[in-house]
Amino acid sequence: MILFYRLSGLAALGTGLVGIFVPLLPTIPFILLAAFCFARSHPLWEARLLRSRFGPAIIDWRETGAISRKGKVAVLSVFGLSGTAGYLSLEGWRALLPVLACAVGAIWILTRPTAVSRPPSD
Repeated sequence: MILFYRLSGLAALGTGLVGIFVPLLPTIPFILLAAFCFARSHPLWEARLLRSRFGPAIIDWRETGAISRKGKVAVLSVFGLSGTAGYLSLEGWRALLPVLACAVGAIWILTRPTAVSRPPSD
């Protein structure tokens, strides 16, 4: 089982890092998944993630399920663009599917607490 978590963590971390450079591919959800997997398979790698620039987002999510205001704005902007693009690209009732999917995602994001800014740790 440890091998499964370790490989899953590496895959999630790799996908999250690619998401930094590829539009519409989320970064933070994959980093959160990597931290989850490493917590069960490789505590040293988990500790490195917690010390990285992603550390505050991981800690906020673990402690309160919170998402930063900046993160919410970014996700909601992408949802808006994606829903609009889907609506304009499709015809008939299918045009409503991306709008509906983005609306459900936006509602979920808006129901999460907003993370309080943390001072940088030294």
